[in-house]
Amino acid sequence: MTKIDIFSGFLGAGKTTLISKLLKEALADTKVVLIENEFGEIGIDGGFLQESGIEIKEMNSGCICCSLVGDFGTSLKEVLDTYAPERILIEPSGVGKLSDVMKAVQDAMTDRDVQLSSAVAVVDACKCKMYIKNFGEFFVNQIEHAGTIVLSRTDKISEERLSACVAMIREHNAKATIITTPWDALEGKDILETIEGAKDLEAELMREVMEMQEEHHHHGHGHCCHDEEHEGHGHGHCHHDEEHEGHGHCCHDEEHEGHGHGHCHHDHEHEEHGHDHEGHDHHHHADEVFTSWGLETPAVYTKEEISHILAELDKEEYGLVLRAKGMVAGAEGGWIYFDYVPEESNVRDGKPGVTGKFCVIGSKLNEEKLAALFGK
Repeated sequence: MTKIDIFSGFLGAGKTTLISKLLKEALADTKVVLIENEFGEIGIDGGFLQESGIEIKEMNSGCICCSLVGDFGTSLKEVLDTYAPERILIEPSGVGKLSDVMKAVQDAMTDRDVQLSSAVAVVDACKCKMYIKNFGEFFVNQIEHAGTIVLSRTDKISEERLSACVAMIREHNAKATIITTPWDALEGKDILETIEGAKDLEAELMREVMEMQEEHHHHGHGHCCHDEEHEGHGHGHCHHDEEHEGHGHCCHDEEHEGHGHGHCHHDHEHEEHGHDHEGHDHHHHADEVFTSWGLETPAVYTKEEISHILAELDKEEYGLVLRAKGMVAGAEGGWIYFDYVPEESNVRDGKPGVTGKFCVIGSKLNEEKLAALFGK
């Protein structure tokens, strides 16, 4: 199976820089072919990327989204037959429509053991507003069809301008993962995992909660999973977190409406369980559902602010919160990671994430109050 990844982006957004980072830090041991389509007669980036040992198939006679659609299919099949790569990276012209590139790939995939792994749009955060205004047709098309939007030059603008940029993007794509952390602070493998959706914070927490409920259903115990850092605290509530340091990835699932645009919520049937929460005995049956709520944010927080938020989650006004987890940029520098189960929480330092992210799992969640609690 050959994976195909498309890296679109307006002229000068930083596509080549991002691809080079991924090749060095995430795909060094992978057999990769880069298909590059420059707008114009000369492929100016070809020599630079050839230094990475990557075979390049340049197509310089036109744009992949128009005159080269037919030729692209031939070229893709030639690459597959000649190199049998594990992965093909496609860097179309900066003025190409991502939707047309995706269609060209899908049309060429007939009877081939290939998979369209991801469609990425690289966006210059400094110029987002200007490009939307002046080059809407091409620029917005790339945003609309991307599964992941990678913001470049986020270290050059204020938190307010970055938040405004994210809001503008959300007007055109409510579901894509948006990477807001400066690239130098991230490892290429973390960016690639995020692009592939391999690290889904919401799915991770939902699995934990469902396993917790299944264990209770079979053994008749209270809410107790396992976390080495939390065992022995005597709260009667513990949880299981296999990767305490985390990867910092955004909650991402292209199939779920509303996922990643300020909040997301999904319903999940669960087994009967009981939970003693602030002195009340709550019994939930199989005809009820768990829901999840999430928030993406480039905002910075102090550890005191996060600790306050987690303490508030014990209150019934937010619903019955069973599990929460997240990672945010710290106001004093670095990143803050946290985990929560009822009446117990953990706040710690962690490595930079691709963007700030909260995720809450529970029953009868009050999303409006959660948004007010976590938002800034």
